[in-house]
Amino acid sequence: MQRREFISLLGGAAAAWPLAARAQQPGAMRRIGVLMAYSDNDSEYQTFLGGFREGLQKLGWAEGRNLRIDTRWATSDAELIQRHAIELVAAQPELILSSSTPTTAALLQQTRTIPIIFAAVTDPVGSGFVASFPRPGGNVTGFTNLEWSMASKWLELLKEIAPRVNRVTCVYNPSTAPYFDQFMNPLRAAAPSFAVQATAAPVHGASELETVIAAHAREPNGGLIVMPDSFMNVQRVEIASLAARYRLPTVYPFRFFAEVGGLLSYGTDMHDNYRRLAIYADRILKGIKPSDLPVQAPVKFELVVNAKTAKALGLEVPSSFYWRADEVIE
Repeated sequence: MQRREFISLLGGAAAAWPLAARAQQPGAMRRIGVLMAYSDNDSEYQTFLGGFREGLQKLGWAEGRNLRIDTRWATSDAELIQRHAIELVAAQPELILSSSTPTTAALLQQTRTIPIIFAAVTDPVGSGFVASFPRPGGNVTGFTNLEWSMASKWLELLKEIAPRVNRVTCVYNPSTAPYFDQFMNPLRAAAPSFAVQATAAPVHGASELETVIAAHAREPNGGLIVMPDSFMNVQRVEIASLAARYRLPTVYPFRFFAEVGGLLSYGTDMHDNYRRLAIYADRILKGIKPSDLPVQAPVKFELVVNAKTAKALGLEVPSSFYWRADEVIE
C-alpha cells in the first residue's frame, strides 16, 4: 500500500470511530449539547441547569478543563427548537441534554446515534422515544416528571382547598402536551366521586389564554387544572395572573407556578431531576450506552400552597392542609 493511501485510509477510519471511543482519548475535551424549551432569561430553568452543572462538577467534570457545554434556549417555539436541534446535532457532541418532550422529539428527528438524556418527559414510551422504562432500546434515556394518577390527586387537592368548585377545566396546549388524554382519562374517572364536572380546554398560543380562562369564569364555582407541558411552564406568570384576575382556584403541576402567585402546586421536584441527570451524563461520557440506563420515574414530590393567593380568593384553607405542605408561601 502506498504511503498516501495509508494515511487517507487511517483518516477515514478515525472519522468513523464511535463518539464514545473518540472520547476515551486521554485529555480530550468532552462536549455536551443542551437544548432547553425555555427562554435564556428564565431564572428557574437557569437554576435547574445550574444544578446539572454542579452535579457534573462533583463528579469531576469542570467546564473549560475537561468539559464544554453548548446551550441553546428556544422559548417553547417549535421552529426555534427545530433549528437549534439541527445545530446541536451538526456539532457532534458526545451527549445532548434535552429539557422536554418537544425538544426530545426534535433531536430524535436529527439523530439516532448521539446519546440524548431528557430531564422531564411525561410519556417517553407513548411518545415513541423509548421501547420501555427498563430497556430504552435506542440512543435516548432520562427522567419522567409525572405519572398519570397525578390528575386525580390534583382534583382532590383542589376540592380540599376550594370545596365549592363543581366545574373544572384542564388547560393544555395540544402541540406540547400530546399525552394529554393520559391525564384526562383518570381525571374524568375520578370527577364524579368529587361531584365535579371535568372538561378540557385546548390553548394553541398565548393569545388564547385569556379567552379560555375568561369563558370558564362566566359561570360560578369554576376551577382550573393546568396540565404539565413546556408551553404552560413558559406562560406561568400570565396564567397565574389570569387565574387571580378571574378568581378561579387553580392547581398547577410545579412549584414555580405557586412562586409566581399560583394558588397551589403538587408535582415533581424538578431540581432533583436535573441533579440526577448529571449522574447519567457522567456514565455516558465514560462509555455506557443510553440503552443500558433505564428511564427513571420521579422520586421526590412537593406540595406548595400560596397563602396570600388563597386569602385573596376568599378561601379558608384547613390548617391540616398547611401542615402537610412542603412549603407555604406567605
